[in-house]
Amino acid sequence: MKRKALVITGLLALATSAALAQEGAVPTGIPRLDHVFLIMMENHGYTEILKNPNAPYINKYAQTANLGTNYFAVAHPSLTNYLEVVGGSNFGVLSDNNPDWHDASCMTNLATGMANTDNPPSPAICPIAGSGTDAATPAIDYTNETQGPPGEININGTASYPAVTTTLGITIAEQLVTAKKSWKTYQENIPANPDKVDYSDGVFTNLTDFTKINPQLNPPLTNSDIVQLYASKHNPFVYFQDIQQGTTPPLSYSAMADFEGANGLYADLRAGKGPNFSYVVPNQCNDQHGRGNAGPFCNFDPNDNGTQAGLNPALIQLGDRIVQKIVTAIHSSPVWTNGNTAIVVIWDENDYSVSPIINQVVAIVDTNYGVHGVQSSQFYTHFSLLRTLEGGLGLPCLNHACDASTAAMTDLFAAK
Repeated sequence: MKRKALVITGLLALATSAALAQEGAVPTGIPRLDHVFLIMMENHGYTEILKNPNAPYINKYAQTANLGTNYFAVAHPSLTNYLEVVGGSNFGVLSDNNPDWHDASCMTNLATGMANTDNPPSPAICPIAGSGTDAATPAIDYTNETQGPPGEININGTASYPAVTTTLGITIAEQLVTAKKSWKTYQENIPANPDKVDYSDGVFTNLTDFTKINPQLNPPLTNSDIVQLYASKHNPFVYFQDIQQGTTPPLSYSAMADFEGANGLYADLRAGKGPNFSYVVPNQCNDQHGRGNAGPFCNFDPNDNGTQAGLNPALIQLGDRIVQKIVTAIHSSPVWTNGNTAIVVIWDENDYSVSPIINQVVAIVDTNYGVHGVQSSQFYTHFSLLRTLEGGLGLPCLNHACDASTAAMTDLFAAK
């Protein structure tokens, strides 16, 4: 939970812990990667997607590219996994809370060592910076997302991670900028200026004052009418202090764009402008998350029981369609043949992993240089993916990506 304190006290705490921050050697065994497109999908487990007749393209892609058959999300809820994918840590965040935008008076969760949780309820998340202690990931959560037995499974129900006191509050974006490489996150329906925007439909946001839009409707429009297509909880980079401040241009909102538009995903692909690392996030209808006010095709799954019978088939079809559209656009782009390029499609978590349902998710890897048709039974997690991408991009491992138990996904990224 956030604790108010004198700014100078917080800075001293961060400076003291910074000397112990965890960034290790560049991982080895992965071919050089010139371009990576990481596509992030939502809230569905391995058996909900594989062999699902409403996801024909994804299933075909999983067979023709490479598939991790023993790949696991780390914890819950969504934001926690997004942070773990790009930063190798939860940074003390175990909630989907919005950022505490530009609050210089708060102490980070890393500095306090206190997790931002759903239970007990926590305030908005202090901008992440410095270093300190992240939150432990137990094998089974009995207190945060669920209370008491049977509990919600993290990872596979047996693996766990202790809190680490040397967690460094940066992501792969900061590493890329330090290495003079490029990055960009493509967030479908992100507004032109995402500062202080918690959610948006691409036009209207939580900042919109509907009382100033005339003529007024009866009943009047409110922010609750906005379909939350873009959500800050699916854009982990906006939670970091340096991104919010934007004092270093490559580490700012300038590295964020919609799918459409002059600087969007599809325009960049047509022009062959792919950065070294692209983090691609469809909106909350297309990523299979669902919204309750976006119509029947985008409705949440009707039964949270972890089976295909409990899913909204239209929502699965929307996700299948967007993956096909994005992958086809990448394959058609000059970027695909410019150096070593990889596409990764993963799901953030299994949203229904109450015991005994494990937190296993689909992980598809497709490269323009390497093997295809590989099905790897090696134990991998989101930390394994980060370690692999860092190795391929020539970056040091970061936080839990440095753990001895974190294996690089060398078989899925192998050359021919």
